[in-house]
Amino acid sequence: MKIGVAGTGHLGKIHLKCIKMIPHFELVGFYDPNPEIAEAVESEFGVKAWQDLREMLKNIDVLDIVSPTTTHFEVARIGLEAGCHVFIEKPVTSTLEECRELLEISKKYPSQKIQIGHVERFNPAFLALEDIGLKPGFIEGHRLATFNPRGTDVSVVLDLMIHDLDLILKMVGSEVKQVLAKGVAILSNSHDICNARIEFENGTVVNLTASRISLKAMRKLRVFQEGAYIALDFLEKEAQIIRFLDDDEPVPDDREVMDLPTASGNKRILVDFAEKKEVNAIKMELESFYECISHNEDPYVSLQDGFRALELAEQIMIASGELPSDRS
Repeated sequence: MKIGVAGTGHLGKIHLKCIKMIPHFELVGFYDPNPEIAEAVESEFGVKAWQDLREMLKNIDVLDIVSPTTTHFEVARIGLEAGCHVFIEKPVTSTLEECRELLEISKKYPSQKIQIGHVERFNPAFLALEDIGLKPGFIEGHRLATFNPRGTDVSVVLDLMIHDLDLILKMVGSEVKQVLAKGVAILSNSHDICNARIEFENGTVVNLTASRISLKAMRKLRVFQEGAYIALDFLEKEAQIIRFLDDDEPVPDDREVMDLPTASGNKRILVDFAEKKEVNAIKMELESFYECISHNEDPYVSLQDGFRALELAEQIMIASGELPSDRS
């Protein structure tokens, strides 16, 4: 399957490296509008630099968009019109209105797949939840990073928090009822730190903090539900699942439990540590896109998923005062 990359900045180069490791893809080349960058990347990776995006599109089946967010809509539109399947890095577009229009355009090309690059879906910590009956009552999350000028052209909500917004929407599976938020611009023209409280129609409450002004990196979610506590560490790629069992509930012979006296009787604590796996999540998401195309399946992270994450991000940015309240 022939693939080309649009955009070869920091993340675009990572995509080039990952694609070269996937035998199912034939990397035909890349397009970058900056001739100096294009020449340097062509030399470094030994991959053809196309001078015209549309010419590259004539020679590929799959377009991988890793260009600046402000270009996502236009490049995706051109890619779909050229007959390509399209992978788009997060956030899907720079505005919700652009994403609405892209959804309408995509209806004209039902056989072409679109996947959004919410890469934390492929983190082993999150994948460990696949066999767990999730019914979260409360979720708390912290995504903290040290300051890096790259990416500060957008709010920390679109830069960092949007990863967790996609994950909680997947976990909770309910419509948003109310959003409260507060953000502060410290070193940038946009918010560098933001806290959001999100209430869902099913009663779940989520408290998220994202900051790019931190001395220590952290990417954690804590999920609380009846009978269980789940701790996810996306940096360490680990999941810790603690279940509280009634005194008469059976326990596998090879498992150890701890007793916990409570006012309602004795409980037992069963702790599971998901197997830690060193994986390349970007490579996994691109492989997943190949599988969905080749088997005509729905993408693991759909365009609608990208829309919902961006929609919630804009709600938070409006609540925090970063966007006007009449933003569509």
